[in-house]
Amino acid sequence: MVEQKVYDMARAVEDSVDDELHRLEKMDGDALEDIRRKRLEAMKSTHEARKSALERGHGVVNDLDDEKAFFEKMKGEDKMIVHFYRTSSWPCEVMDKHVAAVARKHTETLVCRINAEKSPFLTEKLKIWMLPTLCLIRNTKVVDYIVGFDDVGGTDDFPTEHLRLVLASKGVINYEGGDNDCDANPRAAKKAMNVIDKATNIRRGAKMALNSDDEDSDFD
Repeated sequence: MVEQKVYDMARAVEDSVDDELHRLEKMDGDALEDIRRKRLEAMKSTHEARKSALERGHGVVNDLDDEKAFFEKMKGEDKMIVHFYRTSSWPCEVMDKHVAAVARKHTETLVCRINAEKSPFLTEKLKIWMLPTLCLIRNTKVVDYIVGFDDVGGTDDFPTEHLRLVLASKGVINYEGGDNDCDANPRAAKKAMNVIDKATNIRRGAKMALNSDDEDSDFD
Protein backbone atom coordinates (compact mmCIF):
# COMPACT_ATOMS: atom_id res chain seq x y z
CA MET A 1 0.00 0.00 0.00
CA VAL A 2 2.75 2.45 0.95
CA GLU A 3 4.76 1.63 -2.17
CA GLN A 4 1.68 2.18 -4.39
CA LYS A 5 0.98 5.60 -2.92
CA VAL A 6 4.61 6.66 -3.30
CA TYR A 7 4.40 5.51 -6.93
CA ASP A 8 1.23 7.56 -7.39
CA MET A 9 3.06 10.61 -6.03
CA ALA A 10 5.85 10.05 -8.58
CA ARG A 11 3.31 9.88 -11.42
CA ALA A 12 1.81 13.17 -10.25
CA VAL A 13 5.27 14.74 -10.40
CA GLU A 14 5.79 13.40 -13.92
CA ASP A 15 2.52 15.04 -14.97
CA SER A 16 3.70 18.38 -13.60
CA VAL A 17 6.96 17.99 -15.54
CA ASP A 18 4.96 17.43 -18.74
CA ASP A 19 3.06 20.64 -18.05
CA GLU A 20 6.34 22.50 -17.62
CA LEU A 21 7.65 21.11 -20.93
CA HIS A 22 4.54 22.35 -22.71
CA ARG A 23 5.12 25.80 -21.20
CA LEU A 24 8.71 25.83 -22.44
CA GLU A 25 7.62 24.90 -25.95
CA LYS A 26 5.60 28.12 -26.11
CA MET A 27 8.54 30.37 -25.15
CA ASP A 28 10.50 32.38 -27.74
CA GLY A 29 14.13 31.70 -28.74
CA ASP A 30 15.77 34.33 -26.52
CA ALA A 31 13.97 33.14 -23.41
CA LEU A 32 14.90 29.52 -24.13
CA GLU A 33 18.54 30.46 -24.70
CA ASP A 34 18.63 32.25 -21.35
CA ILE A 35 17.19 29.17 -19.62
CA ARG A 36 19.73 26.96 -21.42
CA ARG A 37 22.63 29.18 -20.30
CA LYS A 38 21.49 29.18 -16.68
CA ARG A 39 21.07 25.42 -16.68
CA LEU A 40 24.53 24.90 -18.13
CA GLU A 41 25.98 27.10 -15.40
CA ALA A 42 24.06 25.16 -12.77
CA MET A 43 25.25 21.84 -14.22
CA LYS A 44 28.88 23.03 -14.17
CA SER A 45 28.54 24.18 -10.56
CA THR A 46 26.94 20.87 -9.58
CA HIS A 47 29.72 18.91 -11.31
CA GLU A 48 32.44 20.84 -9.50
CA ALA A 49 30.69 20.38 -6.15
CA ARG A 50 30.31 16.64 -6.75
CA LYS A 51 33.95 16.28 -7.75
CA SER A 52 35.05 18.03 -4.57
CA ALA A 53 32.71 15.90 -2.47
CA LEU A 54 34.01 12.63 -3.94
CA GLU A 55 37.56 13.68 -3.12
CA ARG A 56 36.48 14.08 0.54
CA GLY A 57 35.02 10.58 0.73
CA HIS A 58 31.46 11.20 -0.37
CA GLY A 59 29.67 8.57 -2.45
CA VAL A 60 30.72 5.66 -0.23
CA VAL A 61 30.29 4.66 3.41
CA ASN A 62 33.37 5.69 5.39
CA ASP A 63 34.37 3.37 8.26
CA LEU A 64 35.45 5.35 11.32
CA ASP A 65 37.88 3.59 13.63
CA ASP A 66 37.28 5.70 16.73
CA GLU A 67 35.91 8.94 18.18
CA LYS A 68 38.88 10.94 16.90
CA ALA A 69 38.12 9.90 13.33
CA PHE A 70 34.50 10.92 13.86
CA PHE A 71 35.39 14.47 14.88
CA GLU A 72 37.98 14.79 12.11
CA LYS A 73 35.51 13.72 9.42
CA MET A 74 32.84 16.05 10.73
CA LYS A 75 34.97 19.18 10.25
CA GLY A 76 33.84 21.29 7.33
CA GLU A 77 30.89 19.06 6.40
CA ASP A 78 27.46 20.62 5.90
CA LYS A 79 25.58 17.34 6.06
CA MET A 80 26.61 14.05 7.60
CA ILE A 81 24.94 10.71 8.38
CA VAL A 82 26.61 8.34 10.84
CA HIS A 83 25.42 4.77 11.26
CA PHE A 84 26.10 3.44 14.77
CA TYR A 85 26.19 -0.32 14.43
CA ARG A 86 27.29 -3.55 16.05
CA THR A 87 29.02 -6.40 14.25
CA SER A 88 27.06 -9.62 13.77
CA SER A 89 23.80 -7.72 14.22
CA TRP A 90 21.23 -8.60 11.60
CA PRO A 91 19.23 -5.33 11.94
CA CYS A 92 22.48 -3.38 11.54
CA GLU A 93 23.33 -5.35 8.41
CA VAL A 94 19.92 -4.47 6.97
CA MET A 95 20.49 -0.78 7.68
CA ASP A 96 24.03 -1.02 6.24
CA LYS A 97 22.62 -2.02 2.86
CA HIS A 98 20.28 0.95 2.72
CA VAL A 99 22.87 3.41 4.03
CA ALA A 100 25.30 2.32 1.30
CA ALA A 101 22.62 2.98 -1.34
CA VAL A 102 21.99 6.43 0.11
CA ALA A 103 25.71 7.21 0.05
CA ARG A 104 25.97 6.30 -3.64
CA LYS A 105 22.95 8.37 -4.62
CA HIS A 106 23.50 11.41 -2.42
CA THR A 107 27.05 12.62 -2.82
CA GLU A 108 26.06 15.96 -1.29
CA THR A 109 26.11 14.24 2.13
CA LEU A 110 29.00 12.50 3.87
CA VAL A 111 27.98 9.03 5.05
CA CYS A 112 29.94 7.14 7.71
CA ARG A 113 29.55 4.28 10.12
CA ILE A 114 31.14 3.54 13.47
CA ASN A 115 31.15 0.47 15.71
CA ALA A 116 29.24 1.53 18.82
CA GLU A 117 30.96 -1.05 21.02
CA LYS A 118 34.39 0.34 20.12
CA SER A 119 33.34 3.95 20.69
CA PRO A 120 31.78 4.01 24.18
CA PHE A 121 32.54 7.69 24.84
CA LEU A 122 30.86 8.89 21.65
CA THR A 123 27.98 6.46 22.06
CA GLU A 124 27.28 7.75 25.56
CA LYS A 125 27.78 11.40 24.61
CA LEU A 126 25.27 11.15 21.77
CA LYS A 127 22.88 9.06 23.89
CA ILE A 128 22.81 6.14 21.47
CA TRP A 129 20.65 3.51 23.17
CA MET A 130 19.46 1.26 20.34
CA LEU A 131 21.19 -0.28 17.33
CA PRO A 132 21.03 0.45 14.51
CA THR A 133 20.86 4.23 14.95
CA LEU A 134 21.55 6.85 12.32
CA CYS A 135 22.90 10.09 13.75
CA LEU A 136 21.98 13.03 11.52
CA ILE A 137 24.32 16.02 11.57
CA ARG A 138 24.20 19.46 9.98
CA ASN A 139 27.03 21.95 10.35
CA THR A 140 28.65 19.84 13.11
CA LYS A 141 25.44 19.73 15.18
CA VAL A 142 23.25 16.67 15.71
CA VAL A 143 19.78 17.56 14.42
CA ASP A 144 17.99 14.22 14.78
CA TYR A 145 18.23 10.43 14.94
CA ILE A 146 16.69 7.50 13.12
CA VAL A 147 16.43 4.79 15.75
CA GLY A 148 15.79 1.24 14.63
CA PHE A 149 13.21 0.83 11.87
CA ASP A 150 10.23 2.67 13.33
CA ASP A 151 10.78 5.85 11.33
CA VAL A 152 10.87 3.95 8.04
CA GLY A 153 7.68 1.99 8.55
CA GLY A 154 8.45 -0.31 11.49
CA THR A 155 9.52 -3.26 9.35
CA ASP A 156 12.89 -4.65 8.26
CA ASP A 157 11.89 -5.02 4.60
CA PHE A 158 11.42 -1.31 3.92
CA PRO A 159 12.63 0.05 0.56
CA THR A 160 15.58 2.44 0.47
CA GLU A 161 13.24 5.08 -0.96
CA HIS A 162 11.47 5.29 2.41
CA LEU A 163 14.75 5.99 4.16
CA ARG A 164 15.57 8.67 1.58
CA LEU A 165 12.25 10.37 2.22
CA VAL A 166 12.81 10.41 5.97
CA LEU A 167 16.36 11.74 5.58
CA ALA A 168 15.11 14.43 3.22
CA SER A 169 12.41 15.47 5.67
CA LYS A 170 15.12 15.95 8.29
CA GLY A 171 17.25 18.05 5.94
CA VAL A 172 20.35 15.85 5.60
CA ILE A 173 19.95 14.91 1.93
CA ASN A 174 18.54 16.70 -1.11
CA TYR A 175 15.49 14.79 -2.28
CA GLU A 176 15.51 14.54 -6.07
CA GLY A 177 12.57 12.28 -6.66
CA GLY A 178 12.10 8.56 -6.38
CA ASP A 179 13.80 5.67 -8.08
CA ASN A 180 11.52 6.23 -11.09
CA ASP A 181 13.64 9.33 -11.86
CA CYS A 182 10.87 11.85 -11.20
CA ASP A 183 12.10 15.43 -10.88
CA ALA A 184 12.85 17.19 -7.61
CA ASN A 185 9.63 17.90 -5.71
CA PRO A 186 9.74 18.56 -1.94
CA ARG A 187 5.94 18.61 -1.84
CA ALA A 188 5.81 15.06 -3.19
CA ALA A 189 8.36 14.00 -0.59
CA LYS A 190 6.25 15.53 2.18
CA LYS A 191 3.09 13.80 0.98
CA ALA A 192 4.89 10.47 0.74
CA MET A 193 6.25 11.03 4.26
CA ASN A 194 2.67 11.38 5.52
CA VAL A 195 1.87 8.01 4.01
CA ILE A 196 4.89 6.45 5.73
CA ASP A 197 3.97 8.10 9.04
CA LYS A 198 0.49 6.58 8.93
CA ALA A 199 1.89 3.13 8.22
CA THR A 200 4.43 3.57 11.02
CA ASN A 201 1.75 4.54 13.54
CA ILE A 202 -0.34 1.51 12.61
CA ARG A 203 2.63 -0.82 13.10
CA ARG A 204 3.57 0.85 16.39
CA GLY A 205 0.04 0.33 17.68
CA ALA A 206 0.11 -3.31 16.66
CA LYS A 207 3.51 -3.80 18.32
CA MET A 208 2.27 -2.28 21.57
CA ALA A 209 -0.84 -4.47 21.50
CA LEU A 210 1.27 -7.59 21.07
CA ASN A 211 3.84 -6.36 23.61
CA SER A 212 6.63 -7.49 21.35
CA ASP A 213 10.04 -6.06 20.51
CA ASP A 214 12.18 -7.59 17.76
CA GLU A 215 15.02 -5.03 17.56
CA ASP A 216 18.30 -4.60 19.41
CA SER A 217 17.89 -2.29 22.38
CA ASP A 218 21.30 -2.40 24.03
CA PHE A 219 24.98 -2.96 23.30
CA ASP A 220 25.48 -6.15 25.30
